[in-house]
Amino acid sequence: MSSAITSSKTRSMHGLVFASSVGTIIEWYDFFLYGCLAIFFAQMFYPPGNGTAATLISVATFATGFAVRPLGSLVFGHFGDRFGRKITFLTTLLIMGCSTAAIGALPDFKTAGYVAPVLLITLRIIQGLALGGEYGGAATYVAEHAPPTERGKWASYIQAMASGGFVLALGIVLGLRLGLGEESFTAWGWRLPFLFSIVLVGVSFRIRLRLHESPVFLEMKENQQVSSSPIRDAFTIPGNARRILTFLFGVACAQAVTFYTAQFYALYFLESVLKVAFLPATLAVAAGALCGLPFFVIFGRLSDSIGRKPLALTGMAAAAVLYLPLFMVLKSCVHDDGIDALPIATIVFALVVIAALIYGPYGAFIVETFPAAVRYTSISIPYHIGNGIFGGFLPLISLSLVSRTGNVFAGLLYPAAICIIGFFVTLFFVPETLPSAVNGEKRRGISLSHETLSTATTQTAE
Repeated sequence: MSSAITSSKTRSMHGLVFASSVGTIIEWYDFFLYGCLAIFFAQMFYPPGNGTAATLISVATFATGFAVRPLGSLVFGHFGDRFGRKITFLTTLLIMGCSTAAIGALPDFKTAGYVAPVLLITLRIIQGLALGGEYGGAATYVAEHAPPTERGKWASYIQAMASGGFVLALGIVLGLRLGLGEESFTAWGWRLPFLFSIVLVGVSFRIRLRLHESPVFLEMKENQQVSSSPIRDAFTIPGNARRILTFLFGVACAQAVTFYTAQFYALYFLESVLKVAFLPATLAVAAGALCGLPFFVIFGRLSDSIGRKPLALTGMAAAAVLYLPLFMVLKSCVHDDGIDALPIATIVFALVVIAALIYGPYGAFIVETFPAAVRYTSISIPYHIGNGIFGGFLPLISLSLVSRTGNVFAGLLYPAAICIIGFFVTLFFVPETLPSAVNGEKRRGISLSHETLSTATTQTAE
């Protein structure tokens, strides 16, 4: 009988994770499309004449979408804790899809002059606001349904979908450029992956619409424990502001820079710094990222056994020690007569595995850190400041360091330094959360039931 119940719960979790993950991968696909084409957009949406300046401005536009994510996290975190997880991440999905499709309809610089980049930046801001509400909703929703002893495994699928969205965006852009040819892709083909977002969002919306509200939120609503002011409460619940800050400067910042070093900076390093052509650079990065994708789930599952913190610390240490030698090997793979694609893909794979060490356990780690009444808000703030500011500006900061110093490896100083800081903050100030999920389900006054992460009221104490 218990075997049948366990099997039924597993099937239910598979369906729930699938529905949540489909929306997440599409939102990340939408957001990352610009990142895949940032170098290309430098020629389309900005004044001609100075290629380096146009590239930096285009990368800065990419960063703009990240800069507003913390604001989105506050707005949608409030709605998620106040009105429910489900309705909030349905709303962010629609906003993201519409703004992405609108990018596909924009005029370029030749047609509209400076109106074109202004419109592009505006839509990137809207995308960033929407994405600011996505992760907190999806991670909270899945974790609040997951059995406590498998929370790392199930929550890790949400992290994997971020990388999956990047691979999907790269794959579609690559397929269109090869299928249409450069001339047609430059003329009109670049619009198709953005317009295609409408179809993807429509399918995902229907799937997510069938989901039920989180049982934890329903319990809080029934017991009249829903916070009336989640943003205020997130900073006034005793100890919660400190948890937000330590998690931000510990795990969140390191997760952000390792993820964006693996996914985007490796691509920009090949294209912009080493001057590798789009096709071989994209193929190599996409292959490495795709091979590394399962490790987000592998490390999430492993964290259910050995803890969240040891894996995160290992990833930070690996980044600080290995980034320079890995990028030196990456540079050695580029020759005047071409590139060594397989070694490049292997290096990208290694970079993704380093990121997965931190990001795989991340969903369970951050959800278990905060009380249910303000969980959506509390999760979203460090995640989106970390990714929106420290991660989103990584390509711009790193490429600027390369440009200023003339040293192709100077850009690695930034992510390595962030990982060193994150390592020591996490080591000394961020507590392990796994024992709270396995032994009695109580830690620091945060209530956690057997079936789900349960209600923690606004009176939660340190």
